[in-house]
Amino acid sequence: MGEVGRDADGGIHPMVDALAERIRLCRRDLPDLAPLPIDPELEAITGSLDGDALFIRNEVHRCRGLRKLHLETARLGAGLQILHCVFFPDPRHDLPVFGADIVAGKAGVSAAIVDLSPVGETLPAPVAEALAARPRASFSQERELPPWGSIFSPHVLFVRPGSPEEEQAFIEEVAAFLGVLSAAAAQSTSQAPEDAATVARWKGQLKYCKQQKLNDKTRRVLEKAFHPQWADRYIEELLFDDPPAPG
Repeated sequence: MGEVGRDADGGIHPMVDALAERIRLCRRDLPDLAPLPIDPELEAITGSLDGDALFIRNEVHRCRGLRKLHLETARLGAGLQILHCVFFPDPRHDLPVFGADIVAGKAGVSAAIVDLSPVGETLPAPVAEALAARPRASFSQERELPPWGSIFSPHVLFVRPGSPEEEQAFIEEVAAFLGVLSAAAAQSTSQAPEDAATVARWKGQLKYCKQQKLNDKTRRVLEKAFHPQWADRYIEELLFDDPPAPG
């Protein structure tokens, strides 16, 4: 897939394209990676918001240990680009949820977040130990988590990069988080669907999806650009679909 789009005058911030390419590169290291079928109506989407053209492109995969890998890139008019990425674990595996988002415009990157979020009370021990052991880049502008941010881990990074160097540092942080996840997925073994730990992780992922759906900003934008029923379908089926019950 090509870039989301960049004006000839360079007005669109390039970080979305750079991060998307880095995620695609890291994604290749995940075990047994394969594409997931996606409704063509949800793969490439065009709409309009306040007179500006809206373009959304979605990529969906799966791999051993993770039920869905979703990468969304979006562009609104000539001034806004968004990257949204969530990798959802298969509840039979003791793995976290990977999430990364950036919002970029002509004034720069206003928000950049990455985390490996637990689906239980805590992260799996190997993941927590790997995150705690690695050096963490410093950023000049740390941001406060939203009210529904209780789903994130203690290692969540939420910043406003203040320079090209910090933008690249954030991309490296995302790659490091994905490296931890890839190593955990490679070592992960499947537990029985009826195992108490599997059921607990399934319930934890349901909670994660429910909390993410409390982000009304996403819903309002989609409802305004399309219509409420379409927004509900997009959120419920693609962005934060509930994990199927183990079985």
